[in-house]
Amino acid sequence: WLMAILCGFFFFISGIYQSLWQYPGMGSLLRLLFSTATASFSIYVSMRIVNGYWINPGIGMMAFYLLLTLAGAYRLAPRIMFVLRVFLNRYYGKPEDTVQPIRTIVVGAGETAANFLFSCNKNGRHVREILAVLDTDPKKHGYSLHGHAIIGDDSLIPDLCSRLDIDEIVVAIPSLSNDRLREIVSLRPKGKCKVRLIKSIENKYAGAEENLRDINIGDLLGRPESNLDTQGISTWLKGKTIMVTGGGGSIGSEICRNLLTYDPVKIVIFDISENNAHNLKQELVIKLGQSAKYRVAVRIGSVQDEVRLNEVFEEFKPQVVFHAAAYKHVPLMEECPTLAVENNIFGTWNTARCALKHKVSRFVMISTDKAVNPTNVMGASKRVSELLTLSLNGQGVTEFMCVRFGNVLDSNGSVVPTFKAQIEAGGPVTVTHKDMIRYFMTIPEAAGLVIQAGAMAKGGEIFILDMGQPVRIIDLAENMIRMIGLTPGADIKIEFTGLRPGEKMFEELLLDEEGILKTQNEKIFVARPIKLDVEESKHIVKKLQKAVIEQADARTTLSEIIPEYKQKGSEINGK
Repeated sequence: WLMAILCGFFFFISGIYQSLWQYPGMGSLLRLLFSTATASFSIYVSMRIVNGYWINPGIGMMAFYLLLTLAGAYRLAPRIMFVLRVFLNRYYGKPEDTVQPIRTIVVGAGETAANFLFSCNKNGRHVREILAVLDTDPKKHGYSLHGHAIIGDDSLIPDLCSRLDIDEIVVAIPSLSNDRLREIVSLRPKGKCKVRLIKSIENKYAGAEENLRDINIGDLLGRPESNLDTQGISTWLKGKTIMVTGGGGSIGSEICRNLLTYDPVKIVIFDISENNAHNLKQELVIKLGQSAKYRVAVRIGSVQDEVRLNEVFEEFKPQVVFHAAAYKHVPLMEECPTLAVENNIFGTWNTARCALKHKVSRFVMISTDKAVNPTNVMGASKRVSELLTLSLNGQGVTEFMCVRFGNVLDSNGSVVPTFKAQIEAGGPVTVTHKDMIRYFMTIPEAAGLVIQAGAMAKGGEIFILDMGQPVRIIDLAENMIRMIGLTPGADIKIEFTGLRPGEKMFEELLLDEEGILKTQNEKIFVARPIKLDVEESKHIVKKLQKAVIEQADARTTLSEIIPEYKQKGSEINGK
């Protein structure tokens, strides 16, 4: 009875009875080892007390081994039965339906791959059939991982895909570089073989399928994660009321989502689109719960309506404004240049003056790389907006600044949604020119860096975001086709349509006379802007207003204001 009491006591205090032994880990095994060793030693000492002398030490060792064996066998029995069921299910389990198993290659033979293969084994071969495991480490070749042979490196992908009729390539390498991912995608031969990534495997006993995701174009472009000074941003934004114009758009809505992280007292979504603004508020309500009633407000209105703007500024008295409202679609603004002037220029001027009037502490205007040496109305209108915004800096307590960056993946008007729709329709994918290049970043990255730039501002700056390496549009189209397991040119045709009105072959981020300085963030630079006098700005606005009233060609007026504006392909005589 003493032995039973001692064993029970040490098992209890070491947590043996609280461990779920169907899923044992190293911690569970160490606790079992510690408790049996301690219990055995206590038994040996108690025998010395009872008998009055030290007995043969071998008896203590025998007690330890016997106790460890019996306790381990009892505790590991559920785990042993689980593994046995997995084995029988894998090799002898019957399909629940007539669906063919997914014939799969796994790239990577590390811990992530091991967890994934274990979950595949649990589901049986009728769900996913692992036909090969590949790894670039030659030391692993010839060994097996959970019963699956590691046969070589990535160079075997083309042959294996063709010979074994592979359905999917699963990449099980969390630290995989984007360059290598692009290489793996390009190695896939003709045929409908998809490349998928493992999201994360927090529980290796969960189903394999729920841990997989399709690759997206952001995975292939390869931009490293931005390092933000979250503490500095939080110090700036915490407890403030923040207004986002164009808050329902792709950039504006992501700025709103990001702002939630920094605990503002209220976010005011100002947008002319009631659907976009309403949908965003409903999304934020889900994230915030009941507190969203007080922390998120939606107001419908146009930045062209100065009266409406003043009403909203008076109602909420925002301390920070992110001005993202703008017309951004280049070809449409070539057809409607007057609307570009009214919304992009007059709208910015109205919003900036309201911010000045209502003593907003900081005004952040979202600009574009198309404002540099513009060849289209949209770019010229944004360049004028930059000049007007910065001219107000120093006129009151409001600090005005601009953030300039290039194309954003999946944003409204981006080429990516167009390519997606064309691919889903079976093609062709239309590309304007085989040599056209653009800079790209993801929506979350752009929004995060805009907020970071706003936190760094002192007033009067044009911040320029590092857009990384330029991407050829033809490469972007081909990668998007390969992402879904199809072959460019064979499965989906690519057609070249020629440059559209106002388009450049490549974009710039900096005017020659501006110069550039580094900041503490490696992805944010600051230009030396050309600043207008506020009276010059008023003159520019009046000149454009007169052109609109008289229905003059807005392009001509813009070219007079912005000498670097070179009209290109402006044969469309829209107003």
